[in-house]
Amino acid sequence: MNWILIAMILALLIPIYEAWQDENIWQKMLAFASIATKTSMMILVVSVLRDDWMIGVVGVLILSVGNAALMLLAHVLKRINEI
Repeated sequence: MNWILIAMILALLIPIYEAWQDENIWQKMLAFASIATKTSMMILVVSVLRDDWMIGVVGVLILSVGNAALMLLAHVLKRINEI
């Protein structure tokens, strides 16, 4: 089962590289949203492997609230650029 976590970490490196490379703010925000989603999925996999539901609750909170905050930040940046 460790190979699943290694594959997830390798998949996490792709948006990190994209965020580091690109200068467009929207591409960076999409990359960060992808990082947040992949990280929360990794937390959920670890919680299932350890049979610990408290870790799973944290993963679900990150999955639901983390992306909502990122979208709120995107709207704020959009409004600032319109002024």
